[in-house]
Amino acid sequence: MFYRLSGVRHFSYTGDRSLYRIPFERNAALALLAAAILAPWIIGELTLTSLVQPWLIWTSAALGLNLVVGWAGQLHLGYAAVMGVGAYAGTHAARSGVPWEIAIVLAGFASMVIGSVFSIAALRVKGLYLALTTLAMQFVIDWSIVHLSVVSGGALASLRAPDMSLLGFEINGTAGLYYVALAWCVLVTIFMMNLRRSALGRALMAVREKDYAAEIIGVRSFVFKLVAFAASSFIAGVSGAVLIATYYHIVTPDQFSTQVSIQVLAMVIVGGLGSIIGTYLGTALILIMPGLVAALFHGATELFDLRIGVETLAHLPNAAYGALIMGCLLWEPLGLGRLYHNMRSYLIAWPFGYLKK
Repeated sequence: MFYRLSGVRHFSYTGDRSLYRIPFERNAALALLAAAILAPWIIGELTLTSLVQPWLIWTSAALGLNLVVGWAGQLHLGYAAVMGVGAYAGTHAARSGVPWEIAIVLAGFASMVIGSVFSIAALRVKGLYLALTTLAMQFVIDWSIVHLSVVSGGALASLRAPDMSLLGFEINGTAGLYYVALAWCVLVTIFMMNLRRSALGRALMAVREKDYAAEIIGVRSFVFKLVAFAASSFIAGVSGAVLIATYYHIVTPDQFSTQVSIQVLAMVIVGGLGSIIGTYLGTALILIMPGLVAALFHGATELFDLRIGVETLAHLPNAAYGALIMGCLLWEPLGLGRLYHNMRSYLIAWPFGYLKK
C-alpha cells in the first residue's frame, strides 16, 4: 500500500532522522501544501475567510500551546492572555509607524517577556497548582488590559489595526491576507516538526515524563521548562498579532478572555498532546464543527418539517457538539492524532497481521 516500507532503507543517521521517512508522507505533505496555495482559486471567498483562514491562525496558536503542554508537559490556562499581549503590542507598534513585519516580531518578543516573567513564578509548582497559577496570570493580564487606558483605551474601547503591508507592499485583498496566515502556519509547523528531532525536543520530552529523572541524567528541568514557556509565548504573541492584522482588524479586551484559553487548550487535548497533525484536526473540531452541527440541525428541521421550539433548537446543536467531543475522547483518549497514527501503523504492516502494532 501507500505506506509500505519495502525498499525504503536508511544507511545513515541523517536518513533515519529525516522529516519524512516514507515517500508517500512527503508526497502527501507537498500535495496538501499545493492545495493550500491554490485554495483562493479552488474554494469560495466566504469559505476561505470564515473557515480556512481562522483555522490556520488558530492552528498556529494551538501548536504553540502544544509545545508547552504536549512537549514539556506543563498545564497552561493563560495562553489567550499571552496572545492578547502580542495582539496589542503588534497593533500599537504598527499604529506608531513601525512596519508590520517588524511589529509582528516585536509582538512575539513582548509576549515572550511577559510569559517568561510569569512562568518563573509558575514553574515553582506542578500539576493543578501550575494550572491555577497560569489562570491567575490570565486574570492579571485581563485586568491590566482593561484598566490601563494606554493599552486598550478602556473596557469598551476598540483599537483599530492599520492596513497590513509587508516589505513595502500593501496586503489588503482576501488572498493576500490568507497567504500571510498560511505562511505563519507553515513556519510554525516546520519548527514543531524539527523540534521533535532536536536535542531540545528530546530534553522537553524527558522533562515531561519525569522531571526529577531528567535532572539525574543532566537535563536542567527548570531551564527547559522556561525555554518551553518562552518559545510558546513567542508563538502566541505572533499568532495574536497575525490574527488581528489579517482577520479581526480590530483588537478589543474580550477577544482573548479565559474562555479562549480553555478553547485553545481543548484544541490541543482533543487533537492529541504532542501531535502536530492532531493539532490541525483538534482545531478544526473545536473551531469549525459547531457551525456545521448547527447548520445540520437547522437543515434537518426544515427537511423533515420537525416541530421544534426556537429555544430547544438553539441548544440542541450545543448538546450534540458536546456529545461529539465526548465520543471522540472516549473512542481515542490520546486524541485525533492517535487515530491517524493507528491507521498509519496498520497500513505499514498490511496485509501481514503479525506485524500490527
